[in-house]
Amino acid sequence: MIKGGAVYFLVALGAGFTLEYIRLELVALHFSERLAEILEIPSVLLATMIGARWAVDRLTLPPLPGLRLGVGFVALGLALIAQFMVVLPIRGLSYTEYLASQNPTSISASIGTLGVLLVMPFLTVYRWDAR
Repeated sequence: MIKGGAVYFLVALGAGFTLEYIRLELVALHFSERLAEILEIPSVLLATMIGARWAVDRLTLPPLPGLRLGVGFVALGLALIAQFMVVLPIRGLSYTEYLASQNPTSISASIGTLGVLLVMPFLTVYRWDAR
């Protein structure tokens, strides 16, 4: 479960952090920060789906709800740790400053994306089971 969650985190959130950098350096500078956040959400969701599929297929995780949700919880925990221990200091923000700078739409979208990160391994089926 821990290995699956770590692999899922690395694949899904690795792409997410890359998209975060692109959003901050390219889109947010030329347009607005809120538009950049909204445009980033579909890409992060796609990366989450790809990461879940890859982790389930490569590690041949059995379709047990507890195991699959455990993988999602491990990935969620790693994502929150990375967000608050790595991303916020890089951006030069404290936790309070980060929350104060967010609008309700951004916070709702972030919570929704984290919820998808949590349940996506559970919703993913083996490729050979889908035939």
